[in-house]
Amino acid sequence: MEVFNRRLTRRDFLKKGCIFAACSGGLFVLESLRIDNIFADIPKTKFSPYEAMFYNKIDEETVQCMLCPRKCTLTNGTRSFCRAREPRDGILYSAVYGLLAAMHIDPIEKKPLFHMMPGSKSFSIATAGCNLRCKFCQNWQISQSKPEESDNQELSPDEVVDLALKNNCKSIAYTYTEPTIFFEYMVDTAKVAKQKGIKNLYHTGGFINPDPCKYLTRILDAANVDLKGFDQNYLTETCQEELQTVLTMLKILKDNGIWLEITSLIVPTLNDDMAKIKEMAGWINKNLGSDTPLHLSRFYPQYKLKNLYPTPVETLEEAREIALKEGLNFVYIGNIPGHKGEHTYCPNCKKIVIERTGYTVLKNEVKNGTCGYCNTKIAGLWE
Repeated sequence: MEVFNRRLTRRDFLKKGCIFAACSGGLFVLESLRIDNIFADIPKTKFSPYEAMFYNKIDEETVQCMLCPRKCTLTNGTRSFCRAREPRDGILYSAVYGLLAAMHIDPIEKKPLFHMMPGSKSFSIATAGCNLRCKFCQNWQISQSKPEESDNQELSPDEVVDLALKNNCKSIAYTYTEPTIFFEYMVDTAKVAKQKGIKNLYHTGGFINPDPCKYLTRILDAANVDLKGFDQNYLTETCQEELQTVLTMLKILKDNGIWLEITSLIVPTLNDDMAKIKEMAGWINKNLGSDTPLHLSRFYPQYKLKNLYPTPVETLEEAREIALKEGLNFVYIGNIPGHKGEHTYCPNCKKIVIERTGYTVLKNEVKNGTCGYCNTKIAGLWE
């Protein structure tokens, strides 16, 4: 396995990336740390392979990865479906350990996590690769590439945590692509973060086997899971994913005390059937609880679905009303800054307890985990 990256020094990283600037809308955004042309003068260096977790050795040249339901059987010189794992002489290695293709400091609301430390910053990282093939992927340039094809920054788990601390981030988010495929790097980083008092956030498509998922519950604090649809035909055609795998994963996280929020991207003509949205909301209420936040997100044409149109606002509003009628207490509309569906409402007195526009918190009336108006408990991890 030959995996290469372009080396960026920590000084250069801090100089180029860790600078906040005010945009015209008043939001604070970070200069992109996506690896573009900033490494043009820095030579590539080899990165040592790192033995993977969760695989079976079949013979001296063949292994089977057990991380996700694909269970790729691999021999020397072959690469897994996710492009991030490769065997060598009966040992499976991660091809992306420590090779970051994306780094940002984000508002935690961007994950999106609306019921966890509102207004705090989250140090967000990703490697190249993904074990799904979503036609609407907004990060397809890195999720659908090999690590050799992306410009990468090499950082150890300790260095990631150190940068998070120096930039006053209360959490580290494993996000953007599919963090399951950089499992070992996520685990090692999360262990260090936990020791330093930093929370660990997992934004995932949920396509992972039960045993690795249970392992993650030892070090995670919260997760946002993309429940991309509630129809297997849609998931097969659009994402190459299995619904039951995601539902099982959601229940594992819930049963093990991980704070859970769910995002569903509503794609016009493909997964906007209100009967299916009703079924999804009912399943969430019954299996995960009425306090599980559901984010209904607006689709914008991109990647392989540029032929479609943005999700009509009316579609999202109808879906939200259906989910609320199914008993969910916290249903949000995403990707429409300024919409009333961005706010958190007390399920008892119905007043706005957290007011938002985009990723900015304008008002927070959650006091010690309760509504500041009527003292009703508001579910979440507030501090």
